[in-house]
Amino acid sequence: MEIITSILTHMAPQVHFIAFGLLLLAGMNFPVSEDIVIIISASIAATVIPENRYCIFIGCFAGAYLSDLVAYSIGRFGLSRLSTTVFFKRFFKEDKILRIEEYFERYGVKTLFFGRFIPFGVRNILFMTSGIIKMNFVRFMLVDVLALSITSFTLFFLGYTLGNNYMKIFPYLKMYKYIIFALFFAILLTLIIKKRYSNKK
Repeated sequence: MEIITSILTHMAPQVHFIAFGLLLLAGMNFPVSEDIVIIISASIAATVIPENRYCIFIGCFAGAYLSDLVAYSIGRFGLSRLSTTVFFKRFFKEDKILRIEEYFERYGVKTLFFGRFIPFGVRNILFMTSGIIKMNFVRFMLVDVLALSITSFTLFFLGYTLGNNYMKIFPYLKMYKYIIFALFFAILLTLIIKKRYSNKK
């Protein structure tokens, strides 16, 4: 976090470009936190260059959105080809892949939308999985842009409102991440148990 803060602060006039680039790297699975980049960028917009606040928000939004499309493309055009190799099939049996495809066919839109709010790399895993199973690209774009609009606006608003006090957000953000992460897997586990129970019947 200190490295990201330093980069964005010392190059304030180019924050929109830097934030865009950092968020794009996140889509390529580099260890860059989307939430932190957006919050710090918003803080700089409020305290250093408020006249550029709209450009900075657009840079953050565009970077995050393109990042998601990159992750989807990695899954669709990269990892999906690996699925035909012997090495891949050794670890991922065909029946498991079919179950994932069936799950995404039924719950893909909901999973993608709510999964967009989950950190810890879960987002990218969902985006790449959507690509691997060849989820409709237009559907992916629409669902993702809707969820991203909520998360990016909320984070930018918080960072901009708090300004130099943006660090106060992170303890709550960390708590939010753990709660959302736990809820996501609790729901997922419930669905799996429910399905197995119905199959036994």
